[in-house]
Amino acid sequence: MPQHIIVLDYSPDWPVKYQKEKEKITAILKDNCIAVYHIGSTSVPGLAAKPIIDIMAAVRSLEQVDAVAKDFAKIEYEYLGELGIAGRRYLRKGGDERTYQIHIFHADDWDNIGRHLAFRDYMRAHKNKRDEYAKIKKELAKCFPYDIDGYCDGKEEFVQRMEERALSQYDGTWDQLYIAAGKAQYKRGIPPLIEAGTVSAALLTEKGTIYAGVCNDAACSLGMCAERDAIANMITNGESHIVKIAAVTPDGKAGMPCGACREFLMQMGKGAGEIEILCDYETKKAVKLKAFIPDWRRAKTS
Repeated sequence: MPQHIIVLDYSPDWPVKYQKEKEKITAILKDNCIAVYHIGSTSVPGLAAKPIIDIMAAVRSLEQVDAVAKDFAKIEYEYLGELGIAGRRYLRKGGDERTYQIHIFHADDWDNIGRHLAFRDYMRAHKNKRDEYAKIKKELAKCFPYDIDGYCDGKEEFVQRMEERALSQYDGTWDQLYIAAGKAQYKRGIPPLIEAGTVSAALLTEKGTIYAGVCNDAACSLGMCAERDAIANMITNGESHIVKIAAVTPDGKAGMPCGACREFLMQMGKGAGEIEILCDYETKKAVKLKAFIPDWRRAKTS
């Protein structure tokens, strides 16, 4: 039976369904999973869509994903390999009348990860294009109710045009820093007295380089935070001008620098107060370092 193409008005249930499925996916991928995102039309509030939840995951190893294919089968996913996109692992649930799709990429595959996030964020930010896209999809669903190829071909030109425009305007720095920090974030045991890696950080330099670091907790109290480890990595490689920095806690949330890290960052030179610090990854809320210690210069010169 051919897939029945149905386009529905946006439903607030879609992000709820995504969150529930995300929990199942992360439980299977475990430490291999770096980040999971709701993408596609159901991730855009106000956009009409086929009621299929598209999910994208960034992982450390695609081979480890292949190794747990049987676990995805247990939650009713078909494991279809690359299916036309090199470096992807594609899974779907529901057969031809699919309800969920998973697109898994290696964390270094920024071209694929970035284009999905850029398109999603662009459609979220531009109501006029969102409405235009909804109209196109509804009309195509009427013209091609059982022809998925005809439906997809009909919207291809619009999607390509919007993707190009989205990529030209997209600043994916925070996403890249979050993923870079996530790649570094895994527990290392250095028995018997040191533990490292549960918190990670990544920074962007003025030259456009990303450096990552992890927390190092030692029984002697001479360890260091992830932010300072990332800074040390940067200095080792001959750079010193930081533009942005993001820390990631074990729950995947953005973490704030401690007092010692704030002081260390402020001593990185003139203009250090302009360094942006990620406060919330979901909203991309960030503040400048000087907001944390506004009296720093006065304190140093009084």
